[in-house]
Formats: sequence, C-alpha cells, structure tokens
Amino acid sequence: MTIKLPKAIEDYFEADRAGRPDAIAAAFTETGVVKDKGETHRGRDEIRAWMVEAGQLYTYTAEPFFIGAENGKTQVTAHVVGTFPGSPIDLQFFFVLAGDKVEELEITV
Repeated sequence: MTIKLPKAIEDYFEADRAGRPDAIAAAFTETGVVKDKGETHRGRDEIRAWMVEAGQLYTYTAEPFFIGAENGKTQVTAHVVGTFPGSPIDLQFFFVLAGDKVEELEITV
C-alpha cells in the first residue's frame, strides 16, 4: 500500500532506506530531537550518531503503511523487518514538523 507522506517525513524514510545517516540528520532542523528506546538525541550530530549506531547493530527495512494525526503530531505506522529482537514489528513514528524539516520524532511500539 502506498501512502502520501509530507516531504519532511518522506525525506526521513528515504534516507533511512538508503542507510544514509547524514541524510537522515539533514531531514531534521538544527535543533531536532529524536526519542527512541528511552533515549533522547538532540541536534543533527546526535541524530547522525544514533543512526550510525543503529546501522552497525542491525539491518532493517521500514515500510510506512498508515498516516494520521494525533495531538498535533503526524503519526506514521511502519512495518519494520530486520535483524533485531522482536522482528518483524509495527512501529509508531510521531513527527512534529517545521516547514520541510522534522523538528521532533518519537518512535514507539
């Protein structure tokens, strides 16, 4: 199923598919924040490091299949399959956008 994603979110998932930490970091504002697995990563340098680490630990693919809105955030649900414990799983991605960039992303189960 193909869904239409806002440009900033599409940029994030495209960079993730390509395994490009620099491009993922560039999808965020300078002060962007990622919350994942109980940790908070602030700014592009920390976001880049978070993706480099994830890429070293696991290989995976994430296919978005749902988009909606919740509490002022854009919610995207993606089917994620990879070499991590619990695979496959559907993850919730809650985005706060600032123009064509991501200001905040929280990933939950």
